[in-house]
Amino acid sequence: MSGIYDDPWAYELACSFRDVSADVDVLLAWCAEHQVKPASMLELAAGPAEHAREFARRGVAATALDLNPAMCAYAVKEAERGGVDVTVVQDDMTRFDLDRRFDLVVTMLDSTSHLLTLDAFVAHLRCAAAHLSPGGLYVVEMAHPRDRLTDEPSVGTGWTVERDGVHATVRWGESGDRLDPVTQVADDHVTMTITADGATRVLRDVVPYRFWTATELDAAIRLAGGLETVARYGDFGAGEAAVALTDPAAWRMITILRGA
Repeated sequence: MSGIYDDPWAYELACSFRDVSADVDVLLAWCAEHQVKPASMLELAAGPAEHAREFARRGVAATALDLNPAMCAYAVKEAERGGVDVTVVQDDMTRFDLDRRFDLVVTMLDSTSHLLTLDAFVAHLRCAAAHLSPGGLYVVEMAHPRDRLTDEPSVGTGWTVERDGVHATVRWGESGDRLDPVTQVADDHVTMTITADGATRVLRDVVPYRFWTATELDAAIRLAGGLETVARYGDFGAGEAAVALTDPAAWRMITILRGA
């Protein structure tokens, strides 16, 4: 038995419901709306670095940072296999120092849920701000607050993916997983069942998840300093396709920050 973060291939398969190319289209459209034409970008808590690899395919100098050595090794291998140049750095998203700045920094797929305390979130935001070029943008994708702040909060979700003849079902969170009302941390039980070539294997993990509200995010931004909020959305979409955070169809909380 191994955890999902110990198997980067399985993790990437689990997340393959996302259209990474479409995500990057929207990220670039948001940059254009704020008069930023990114020549360089940094993906934090990048895991397999799929978004960094897509930016590299489009000619942007891409860097990916992750704490997990297995994820970093996989990101290097996949970048090489895809014929793209991505700089991969193994480091902590709360205390990294790359001695350079980027036009665009992104944290995708609610990876800030791994920041379990306000101190950790503030430290992370300060690092991000310190690595932004003048006028650069930091885009943070988080879970939508209604996932937890409703009469019937969502404690888990399940989905199915298929790729290259491989079938997988993913269950992230179980009915017994409860958010601690003091720490706002839940231990999410994760089960992934993968079937390929007639063989089945199961990955199980327990992933600590910190729920952050919109007002807590705003407080962390103020405490960190060096960043200002310029836009907030409920999904990936730009221009007429933009989705407001308050829209009933919104399922993410995406915040665009600029270096103050």
